[in-house]
Amino acid sequence: MNKGDLIEKIAKDARINKAEAGRAIDSLIDGVRGSLKKGERVSLVGFGTFTVSQRKAREGRNPQTGEPIHIPAKKVPKFLPGKDLKLSIQ
Repeated sequence: MNKGDLIEKIAKDARINKAEAGRAIDSLIDGVRGSLKKGERVSLVGFGTFTVSQRKAREGRNPQTGEPIHIPAKKVPKFLPGKDLKLSIQ
């Protein structure tokens, strides 16, 4: 399922038009993105939790030359599925 498919499903299930469903999805994504950018966690009960994790700087190797390279520290988003989501796909 891609974003377009999700918009169609939401529009059908909520009995709204696709434009409204698209704005709702965009608003959800922007809200999650904004909260993660502030370092906050986003918890959707029954679905899962989005958090930000810090990766440490490390040394790696260029796969083409084998030359060592420095990989800087960075923040990455993480998703931990909720219990209900895990159970629903088994």
